[in-house]
Amino acid sequence: MPLIIGTNSIKDTGFNVANSLRFNEGSSDSLEYTQSTPTNGKKFTISVWTKFMEHPLGNGQEIIAGGTDGSNETFLRYNNQEKIQFRHEHSSDTNWHVQTNKILRDPSAWYHIVTAVDTTQGTASNRIKLYINGVQETSFATENYPAQNEETFLNKASATVKIGQQAYANSAWFSGYMAEFCFIDGQQLAPTSFGEFDEDSGIWKPKSVSALTFGTNGFYLDFENSGSLGNDKSGNGNNFTVNNLTSVDQSTDTCTNNFATWNYLNQISSVAYSEGNLKFTNSSSTNRLAFPTFAMTKGKWYCEMKVTEHNNSYTHIGLRNIGSYTLTNAYVNDPTNEKVSYLNDGRVYIHGGTETSSLPTYTSGDIIGMACDMDNGYLYYHKNGTYINSGNTASGSSGTGGFDIYNHGSIDYCFAVSNSDGGTDPVIEANFGSPPYAISSGNTDGNGYGNFEFAVPSGYYALNTKNLAEYG
Repeated sequence: MPLIIGTNSIKDTGFNVANSLRFNEGSSDSLEYTQSTPTNGKKFTISVWTKFMEHPLGNGQEIIAGGTDGSNETFLRYNNQEKIQFRHEHSSDTNWHVQTNKILRDPSAWYHIVTAVDTTQGTASNRIKLYINGVQETSFATENYPAQNEETFLNKASATVKIGQQAYANSAWFSGYMAEFCFIDGQQLAPTSFGEFDEDSGIWKPKSVSALTFGTNGFYLDFENSGSLGNDKSGNGNNFTVNNLTSVDQSTDTCTNNFATWNYLNQISSVAYSEGNLKFTNSSSTNRLAFPTFAMTKGKWYCEMKVTEHNNSYTHIGLRNIGSYTLTNAYVNDPTNEKVSYLNDGRVYIHGGTETSSLPTYTSGDIIGMACDMDNGYLYYHKNGTYINSGNTASGSSGTGGFDIYNHGSIDYCFAVSNSDGGTDPVIEANFGSPPYAISSGNTDGNGYGNFEFAVPSGYYALNTKNLAEYG
C-alpha cells in the first residue's frame, strides 16, 4: 500500500543534496575506476545513501565491489534477502562475511549505509562496523570478521572498483538510486562524519562532507555534473568511468527531498517496474494496476504520465483511493475504489460511471498531466499541455472543467495507471518531478522542485517529502 509520507520527511535539513544517480539493472548501469597505492589498505570507510527499487534477484545487487574473480573479491551488497551484506573472498587468505538481520524493504525510504573497516583492531568485531541510518548494527544473520591486518580488494593498488555492478563479471547490477557516495581511504569513521539526527523530527539526515580528509584512494560522488556523472569532488581527481548512464539518469530524488515512485511491493505477475520504478510495463492481457509510494489527503498536487507504448486495450490514467484494493485483475476504473479515470478513447469515468465522453484521445508519445486539488475535490487533466474539458485549475470550489472527487478528504488518494479489457498494454512512464525520460522544456513547481515538460499550475506541487511536509 502507498505510504502517505515516507522517511526523510522534513521541510529543510540545512544541508540539501541536489542530485542522485538512478541505476537501471536492465541497461547495465555502472561506474568504475582503478585505484592507486592506498594511504592505508587496512583502513577505509564507505558511506552512501541508497533508495532500493526492487527485490533483488540472483545473489543480489552490488553497491560497490572490487576483485578479479569469485574467489578473490570484496563487495558491499543488497542481497536477495533484502539485507546488507559485506563480504570478502580470498583464495589464499581468510574469508569473512557480515550480513544484517535487518531487512530493508521500504520503497519510499532513503537509507544511509556506512561500512567502516580497520583490520588493525585487536578485537575482531571492531574490524568491521556497519551502520544504517546512523545506528550501528549489532544483530547479524552472519558474523565472521577479518583476520587482524588483513587487506581487501576495495582499497588496494591497481584494483578495479565498480559501483552498481560485480567487479569482475556482468552481473549483480544495482537497481535504484545512490547519492552522496563517499570513500575514505585510511580512516575508520563513524556515521556522524556524514550525517546527523534532525533536532525537530529525529530523522537521520546528511550533512556536508567538505571538511573530511579522503586519503589517496578516497572519492566523493555528488552526481551534480550531468555531463560528468563520475566526477570526484574530493579533490583527488579519482573520477569514475561511466557505463551506460546518461544525463537522464541524474535525478532530483534525493535523501533530502524524496520523490514518489511506483510502489514495487505491489508487483505481481506480468508487471515490471524499471528506470527507478518510474516505468510501468504490463506484458499480460490481464488488468494490472500501478500506484505510487506517496498518497494525498490534502493540498494540490501535479504529475505527468508519458504513454510510452499503447497497443490495443484501454489505458487508464487517474486517481484511486487506497482504502481497499486488489492487485489481481485490478484497474483504475474499478467501481469500488476508482475516483477518476481518463481512458485513451477520450472518456472520463467517475466512480465507475461515465461522466464525460468525446474528449481528446491519446496514444503512444502523448503526455497526460494531472493536477489534483484535494482541498476542493477536483482533478484536472491536460493532454500535452492543453487542459481537456476546458479545465481551469485555479477555479477553486467551482471546479470549472475539473472532475469531482467524491468524498474527498475522508480517505487517502493516489495517482494511478492501469490497463483493462485485453491486450499487452500499456507502458507508462511517471514523472512525479524526477522524470525517467528526457525533458525538452523544463518546468518546476512554485517551490522550485521538479522537472516537468509542461507548466505546473500555480499553487500545485510535485509529490515529494518537502512539499508534503509543508502542504500535505
